[in-house]
Parts: sequence; C-alpha cells; structure tokens
Amino acid sequence: MRYIRAMISLTVNGKPHNVDVTSDMPLLWVIRDVIGLTGTKFGCGIGQCGACTVHLDGTPIRSCSTPVSLAAGKKVTTIEGLSPTASHALQHAWVAEQVPQCGYCQSGQLMSAAALLARIARPTDADIDRAMNGNICRCGTYQRIRRAIHRAARA
Repeated sequence: MRYIRAMISLTVNGKPHNVDVTSDMPLLWVIRDVIGLTGTKFGCGIGQCGACTVHLDGTPIRSCSTPVSLAAGKKVTTIEGLSPTASHALQHAWVAEQVPQCGYCQSGQLMSAAALLARIARPTDADIDRAMNGNICRCGTYQRIRRAIHRAARA
C-alpha cells in the first residue's frame, strides 16, 4: 500500500496550520503529534469512546477515526481552544460538581457538552443523554456530568 503525503491547511483553535502528512492520517495524531496539542486523548482508536472528541466547524467529531483530509480548509477546536484561560462555564461547572476522577475522558466529555450547549441553551436530561451518548467514562461520573452541564447552562 502506498501512502501519499499532502500539504493540508486547517485552522486549529484559531491558528492556521499547514501540515505535511498523509491524507489518511487520523486528525487526532495531527493534533497531538504534528501540532503538539495533547489535551485531546486517544482512547479506543475506532471512534467509540469519545475521548478524542473535537469540533470540526462547530460539530463534535471523533478525531481518531477522521482522516485529516476531511479537516482541510476547516476550523478545528480542541479542548485547549475551548477556553485558553479555563474560564468556560463548563470548565467551572466541571470543577464545582467534581466531575473528574481519573480525568482521561474529560476533554472529550467537555467538547461534546460544549457542542450541546451551543445548540441548546437549556438542555433537558434527555437532550444531555442524547448528546453525550458514546462518550464513555470508565469511572462512571455520568450523574456529575449531567449536573455540570445543567449548572453551565444556568451560568
């Protein structure tokens, strides 16, 4: 199998990047290994756990299973871009509700929650469950995640 390298332009957290990688390289590895932003985590590698969730033009996607070529010319937002000063309402709510235990899934959880609140200002429990479905927390902090999302919505 032959891998063809390409110069791909994308914007990550408001900064333009030109990356010389194979077009099928997962966006996750471009973000982590090429650009150097390590807040987005590798979990399962098949888009099932949600640890690698980022926003692509405002839509949450699984970066481990998204080829970088699909991000060409688009805006990517990672956990680092959610709020560089950690002042996002969700980040405050996460701390107030003591959501993280091990913390590994948290960047993906926060990115999915931020996309939800961008679409629905006052989500119901059912809205939250639908939006967060597929973001796995091995520590089982789902009730705290739901409370944190409601808290952020009220902020």
